[in-house]
Amino acid sequence: MANNQAPQGNHDPAGSTQMFRAFVDEAPQGRQAAAPSSGGPRIGLILGVIAAAAVIAAVAWLALS
Repeated sequence: MANNQAPQGNHDPAGSTQMFRAFVDEAPQGRQAAAPSSGGPRIGLILGVIAAAAVIAAVAWLALS
């Protein structure tokens, strides 16, 4: 029967260390790729806030007049 276990000090049964290292190694690349396209959603958010403020102002104007 073969012994397929890692040495006692390096045993990671869930593999979480390997998954964490893969996440940490890939995270800066993902952030750099997303940075140039962040202007689009930001403009949409600003327009949405302006539209919501306009609707609230219109409802308040109608309610108070």
